[in-house]
Amino acid sequence: MLDLMIPPVVAALVILSIHAYLGLHVIAREVIFVDLAFAQIAALGTTIALLMGIELGTTTSLAFALGATLIGALIFSFTRMEHSAVPQEAIIGIAYVMASAAVILLAGMTAEGAEHIKETLTGTLIWVGWPAIAKMAVVYALVGAFHFILRRYFLAVSFHPEKAEKVRLWDFLFYVSFGIVISFSVEIAGVLMVFSSLVVPAVVAFFFTDRFGSAILIAWGSGAVAIVAGIGASFYWDLATGPLLVCAFGAVLVVAVLLRPSLGVHPDARIRVKALADEPAGAD
Repeated sequence: MLDLMIPPVVAALVILSIHAYLGLHVIAREVIFVDLAFAQIAALGTTIALLMGIELGTTTSLAFALGATLIGALIFSFTRMEHSAVPQEAIIGIAYVMASAAVILLAGMTAEGAEHIKETLTGTLIWVGWPAIAKMAVVYALVGAFHFILRRYFLAVSFHPEKAEKVRLWDFLFYVSFGIVISFSVEIAGVLMVFSSLVVPAVVAFFFTDRFGSAILIAWGSGAVAIVAGIGASFYWDLATGPLLVCAFGAVLVVAVLLRPSLGVHPDARIRVKALADEPAGAD
């Protein structure tokens, strides 16, 4: 049983490695459901490919997902307005609902529509192979390097937008890289796992620290516990891996909520970003 568990555990940890980091940005930007929207937009791209007779899991199918998320990146980067009667979260919610409805409609036109909808939600993590894991790891490493090189700008826009310059440009680049990550992960992990691995570890981290570096470590640690426990339980009890993994993330969050008062942790409301302490945030 252990040899069967290793590939999905490794794949989930690879996904967590970049999702936990991006989740901290999502929480800071207060666009909690942007990952759900992106995941559903990516699923819409693969559904369009399926309708055109393109097999899922192929390079062409992935290209459709990436193209759809690029459109999403344009929409979300240009709908961020600091002084607007309509919050950006409303636009994100509308995009999610419309993409979800489109997936259901288009999937209904294919023979395997019902199975496709199920897989978009729960993924196929249990069947993931080493080549797919390796490809995903390489892509995430490149995205991580991109964010590390330009971290001053991305951190500024997420945590100190009032001091940042060229906000829409950096928003667009952030969402493009975000969309690339989601396009690869949603096909393997599904929409529910994608949302959980992005948001839950970040929420747990911000329960206990107001420092970005420490938050990343806590997010990775709490997410890893959820992944190992969730996948292990799914094999032991022979239950669906995707849904049980999401429940495991929820259980970790509940434990964090219960532990926080007893530990006496009260982080500041404003996150401290050490990388921005030495110079004006976002300045060229």
